[in-house]
Amino acid sequence: MSKKKPTLKDIAEIAEVSVATVSWAINGTKARIPQKTRAKIIKIAKEIGYRPNVLARNLVQGKTDLIGFVTDDVATSPFAGEIIAGAQEEAWKSNKILLIVNTDGKKEVEDNALKMMKEQQVQGIIYSTWYHRKVTSPSLFAEIPSLFVNCYSQQEDYMAVVPNEVQGGRTATDLLIKAGHKRIAFINTTSVSPAQSDRLQGYKDALKNANLTYDDALVIYAKPNQEGGYDVANSIIGLGVSAVFCHNDRVAMGLYDGLRKRNVKIPADISIVGFDNQEIIAEHLHPKLTTVALPHYNLGAIGVQQLLQKIEEHQIFDKKKLIKVNCPLITRNSIRKLRKEEKPL
Repeated sequence: MSKKKPTLKDIAEIAEVSVATVSWAINGTKARIPQKTRAKIIKIAKEIGYRPNVLARNLVQGKTDLIGFVTDDVATSPFAGEIIAGAQEEAWKSNKILLIVNTDGKKEVEDNALKMMKEQQVQGIIYSTWYHRKVTSPSLFAEIPSLFVNCYSQQEDYMAVVPNEVQGGRTATDLLIKAGHKRIAFINTTSVSPAQSDRLQGYKDALKNANLTYDDALVIYAKPNQEGGYDVANSIIGLGVSAVFCHNDRVAMGLYDGLRKRNVKIPADISIVGFDNQEIIAEHLHPKLTTVALPHYNLGAIGVQQLLQKIEEHQIFDKKKLIKVNCPLITRNSIRKLRKEEKPL
């Protein structure tokens, strides 16, 4: 038979005080209890193995240690799950727990999840998407401290923590320029998104900073997947470039296949840099792909840091407050330093 769980009444009988006094002492209530009595009650509670009912205490106090985390697909996507890892570890540092709901992009599930979180008295809410994009602010955000991670409000009325796509594009292009490449192609995506416009802007900025002329003919648009990269291999060869910045690692993987079929060697004949750092791709290509990583872990961690600050300050609205997190460079083997006397393909 299982041993009976110790109760407040058990402690009260041993300490020879009322149950109310025990409750006040254990829950840290600001009641006029002598310090000696409070210490005695805590000591007895530890000795008999008493464990407080945290949920009941939180309901009485009208608050919990929960942070709501609503996502459309972050929990199941292979690399964006790092957002949850960063958020979770940062929450634990402050003794907070994430209440995570994956909506699979379904509005009804999202609405029910937010309603449930309000009922559970979460301290704040993080709303995250698996790719960087614009979203509509849930109405509940006007009632509870909330912010966006890896997405931003269409109304620009709440704080958002997002990747610095411009910096990422500039970093990728800078690396190729520093390796001696001057004629650099950029394979951009056909999908409209912050990644499409901002990575292109970073590419342009890097060329301008190096006094290299931007040539619109060197920007090719392709589907953001392996087939897209494969399909533009002929076009890349026809451009006579020595290096290519790919919109993402999947495009780079397809370009690898397309160039290899045409006996173009990487990086001997052409250097390639990707974006996203999807390790299952980048780490296992031959040669391994140099790429710029999306800062998923840091997005989650910084999101929790900012949310806890909002909770502390009882802050709801954050008009146009956008926090951009830099994208780190991951150097591998797909780039070769070009000698001055060499000419592109």
